[in-house]
This record gives sequence, structure tokens and C-alpha cells, in this order.
Amino acid sequence: MSEIQSKKPIKFYDRPNVEMETLPFGDGIPLGIEQVQNPRVGIGGAYAGWGIAVDNQSLPQRLEERLGEKVANSEVGELDELGFYSRHHLPELSPQEHLEVEIEVGARLLQKAAEANDWRPDEIQGVLIGMSSPVCEDYLERICQKAGISHQALKVSVHKACDGSVGSLHLALNPFISLPAKVNIAEELRGKKVLVGGIEGLSRFLYASQDVNALQLFGNGAGVIGIIPGETIKFLSGATREAYDEEGVLQVKMTYPHSRQQMLEVTQAGESHLRVAGLMHEPEGDAPIAMAGMMGMVKLFIRNGVQVVVEVYRAYQQLMDKLGEPGKQLAVAIAHHANYKINKLKEKQVHSAGIPLNFPWLLHDFGNVSAASNMIAFLRYLPNLNPGDHVLIDGFGAGTFYDSLTVALA
Repeated sequence: MSEIQSKKPIKFYDRPNVEMETLPFGDGIPLGIEQVQNPRVGIGGAYAGWGIAVDNQSLPQRLEERLGEKVANSEVGELDELGFYSRHHLPELSPQEHLEVEIEVGARLLQKAAEANDWRPDEIQGVLIGMSSPVCEDYLERICQKAGISHQALKVSVHKACDGSVGSLHLALNPFISLPAKVNIAEELRGKKVLVGGIEGLSRFLYASQDVNALQLFGNGAGVIGIIPGETIKFLSGATREAYDEEGVLQVKMTYPHSRQQMLEVTQAGESHLRVAGLMHEPEGDAPIAMAGMMGMVKLFIRNGVQVVVEVYRAYQQLMDKLGEPGKQLAVAIAHHANYKINKLKEKQVHSAGIPLNFPWLLHDFGNVSAASNMIAFLRYLPNLNPGDHVLIDGFGAGTFYDSLTVALA
């Protein structure tokens, strides 16, 4: 299903290929994982949701329970029109329970993503994960260890808000990205078995929030794909951009180390663990997030986001001309699912620039899951892709950060 339709889709947990289990925390935390494979292109992966599935009809009651007060009808958004019919929220848990839940989720997801590619965890040589707000600083190291991935595997934690998973994929594939790091990540990972994705425990992050908009839009979600850079997936063109959110249209608390002196920092977080950390405009006090209205969000992401996509597409066209394939078209464009209206406006402006790209809407049942959305959307579209297809993958997030790239499948 690529667009909003009158017949609403089923909840994620009710999909036929979702494996369900209950994690033993609180009164039990539902966890659903769906594996996806496409042997024709040699790529597979897994995506997950965890917590209570809250649909739009039950959301007002959920908001009142969380906020401890009546929520006016005017404060509840038209979420169907934004492309979201449900999302996954957690009940109240202790900090230790939150930590253990997310480690269990992350480790299981890495194992399932490896299995979808017929890989053993100890074969994996690289793991790059986008996380807006990690539950602990060494989260990636912990889930890799629990999943059975070698401590020598290169691990990269990417904190660029909703752009985290596309930023991770870009680092894994584009050797021309300039980073103040001792290792060229793409060169290091070429020809190796690599897991790339986003894991977002946003319900935990937002539990103390009083921001009604954020509590409605965001939820838990995670998606990880398995790739062999240079073999199953090849870099064609790409661009990355940073533009500080001076006005604080989307303010996000940084729960990861950052000097607050520059937009993007790369640090050695462990023996084989790099951290790529983006600067956020942070809210005052202890609030985890502060959001402006819809028009502010549109202005924040559309102008720069369209410019980056146009730049990447023009570079793609030039490359195709050089390779003797003028007129080669992209099979699909997978964009971050911020919300349906933002993505449709972006699509319209891309069309106005003469670029025939469509951004299918694929995540009705998750809410905005930040860095996880691109990978979940890619996995949902994966069965439709064929060998040799070219795909544009477009990420953008608070800060603000933008990564867009075109890739060729094997």
C-alpha cells in the first residue's frame, strides 16, 4: 500500500509474517519482528515494533493518562491525514527496565536481520545504527555483544535524529564523505557483511514530555538491513548537508556525548566503536523535545531537503550519461516518513524541478519512528525490486541534517 486509502491497514502486530513474543518486563511488553528477503537482489533484513499498539481512536485516552489531564479536541491532530493510524508506546517502566527492554529488542533485531541474509552473527564485520536518543552511551556495543557479533566488528553509532539510518547507509557506501576520522568507513567495509539501520525507543525518550504534538506523532520502531557494500549494493551519487536550526523549530535533547562546539563530531567511543554525533537545538530545562507547528516543520525540512535531492538526482543523471545509460530511471525513492503532508509537498516541489520521483507512503502503522522509518520503508518495498534497479534513499532530521543517495542493486 503506497498511499493513504479509505480502507485502513491492519496493525503491525496483526500482519501475517510478524513473529510475536512478550518481553518479561512490567506486565509484559509485546515485541513483533518481521523478516523480509529478496533473493533476486541478495538483500534481506528485519524490522520491529514493541509496546502497546495505540490507534488514533484510543490515542486521546492514552494522552490523558500520560499527561494527567483532559486533552482538548483541538489538541488532537488529524493523524489519518498525516498518514499515521497507529503507533507503539510503552507503559511506565523503571530506567533499568527501559534499558533491558531496548537491549533485548536491539539484539533480537540484529540476529533476525542477519538470519534474513543467511548470515551467522559472528560473520558480520560492520554494524551502523542510527539512534536519536540512545538509552545508554554504549548501546550499540551491548546489543552487538548480546547478538553474538564479534567485538572486532566495526561499530558506528550515528546520532543525526531522523537522518540517522540514511546517514549510516551513506557512511557505509560513499568513500568520498569527509569525516574527521582515522578510518574511511566505506573503504573499510567494502566487500564485507554489514548491518545498517535505525533503532528508536522514542516512547521511552518522550515519556516525560508534555508536548502533545510529539506524544501523538512518535512511537517505537526499528529496521535493519544486511548489505555487502560494492556487491549487493553500490554507491552511485550522494550528498550530505548540515544547517543548524537557529529558530529551534524542532528542539531535541541530546542524550549522547557532544561538545556543543560544532555541528558534527566523530569520536572513538570504544576499541572498535565510532560515534558520529550531530548538534541539536536543545529545549530548555529537562524537556526531551519541543515542536513548533506544522508550517514550521515544513519550512524547516522542505527547502534544504529538496535542494539536496535535486543535487543528488542531477549527479545521478550525469553519471548515467557517462556510463552510457542516458534516460535510466530510478525504480523508487524511499524517503523518511516524517508525515504524509511533508512528504507529498516535497514530492510536489521535486516534480516542479523537473524530476520524476515519487515517494510512496509505506508506514501507516508505526507513527513517526525517526531514524527507523527509512529502513522499515525500504524493507516493505524490497520485494518489488529487481536486479539492477537503482533506488534513491532520502533522509532528513532535526538539527538539521540531510543525507540523500542513489544506489544500484546487484
